[in-house]
Amino acid sequence: QVQLVESGGGGLVHTGGSLRLSCTASGNILSIMDMGWYRQIPGDQRELVGMMTAAGVADYADSVQGRFIVSRENENHTVFLEMNSLKPEDTAVYYCRAHGILVQGPSAPTWTERPFWGQGIRVTVSS
Repeated sequence: QVQLVESGGGGLVHTGGSLRLSCTASGNILSIMDMGWYRQIPGDQRELVGMMTAAGVADYADSVQGRFIVSRENENHTVFLEMNSLKPEDTAVYYCRAHGILVQGPSAPTWTERPFWGQGIRVTVSS
């Protein structure tokens, strides 16, 4: 079973500060097509922060472009989120997401299309 475990600098930070989150996927994984981050404010829908393909192509929400950086270590099935120049509006629960996963099954590799999510890390930016 694929699992995503998040870790890193969640918690409270002042406006203008920086945090770095990481997320590692496990579960007989051979490769992951897309890995990245979403965030959610209570009462709102979960929204994309940034994603990166296995080839290193990144896509970001306009609200974080130029401030946040997504990176990956494909061999370790790990994705990072570096958050700089944080603003109070960045306050949210941040979720790691992995999509398009090839896992080693009992007899052959198996492709899983459904996305998997981490448990979420709360980030609070004070003004």
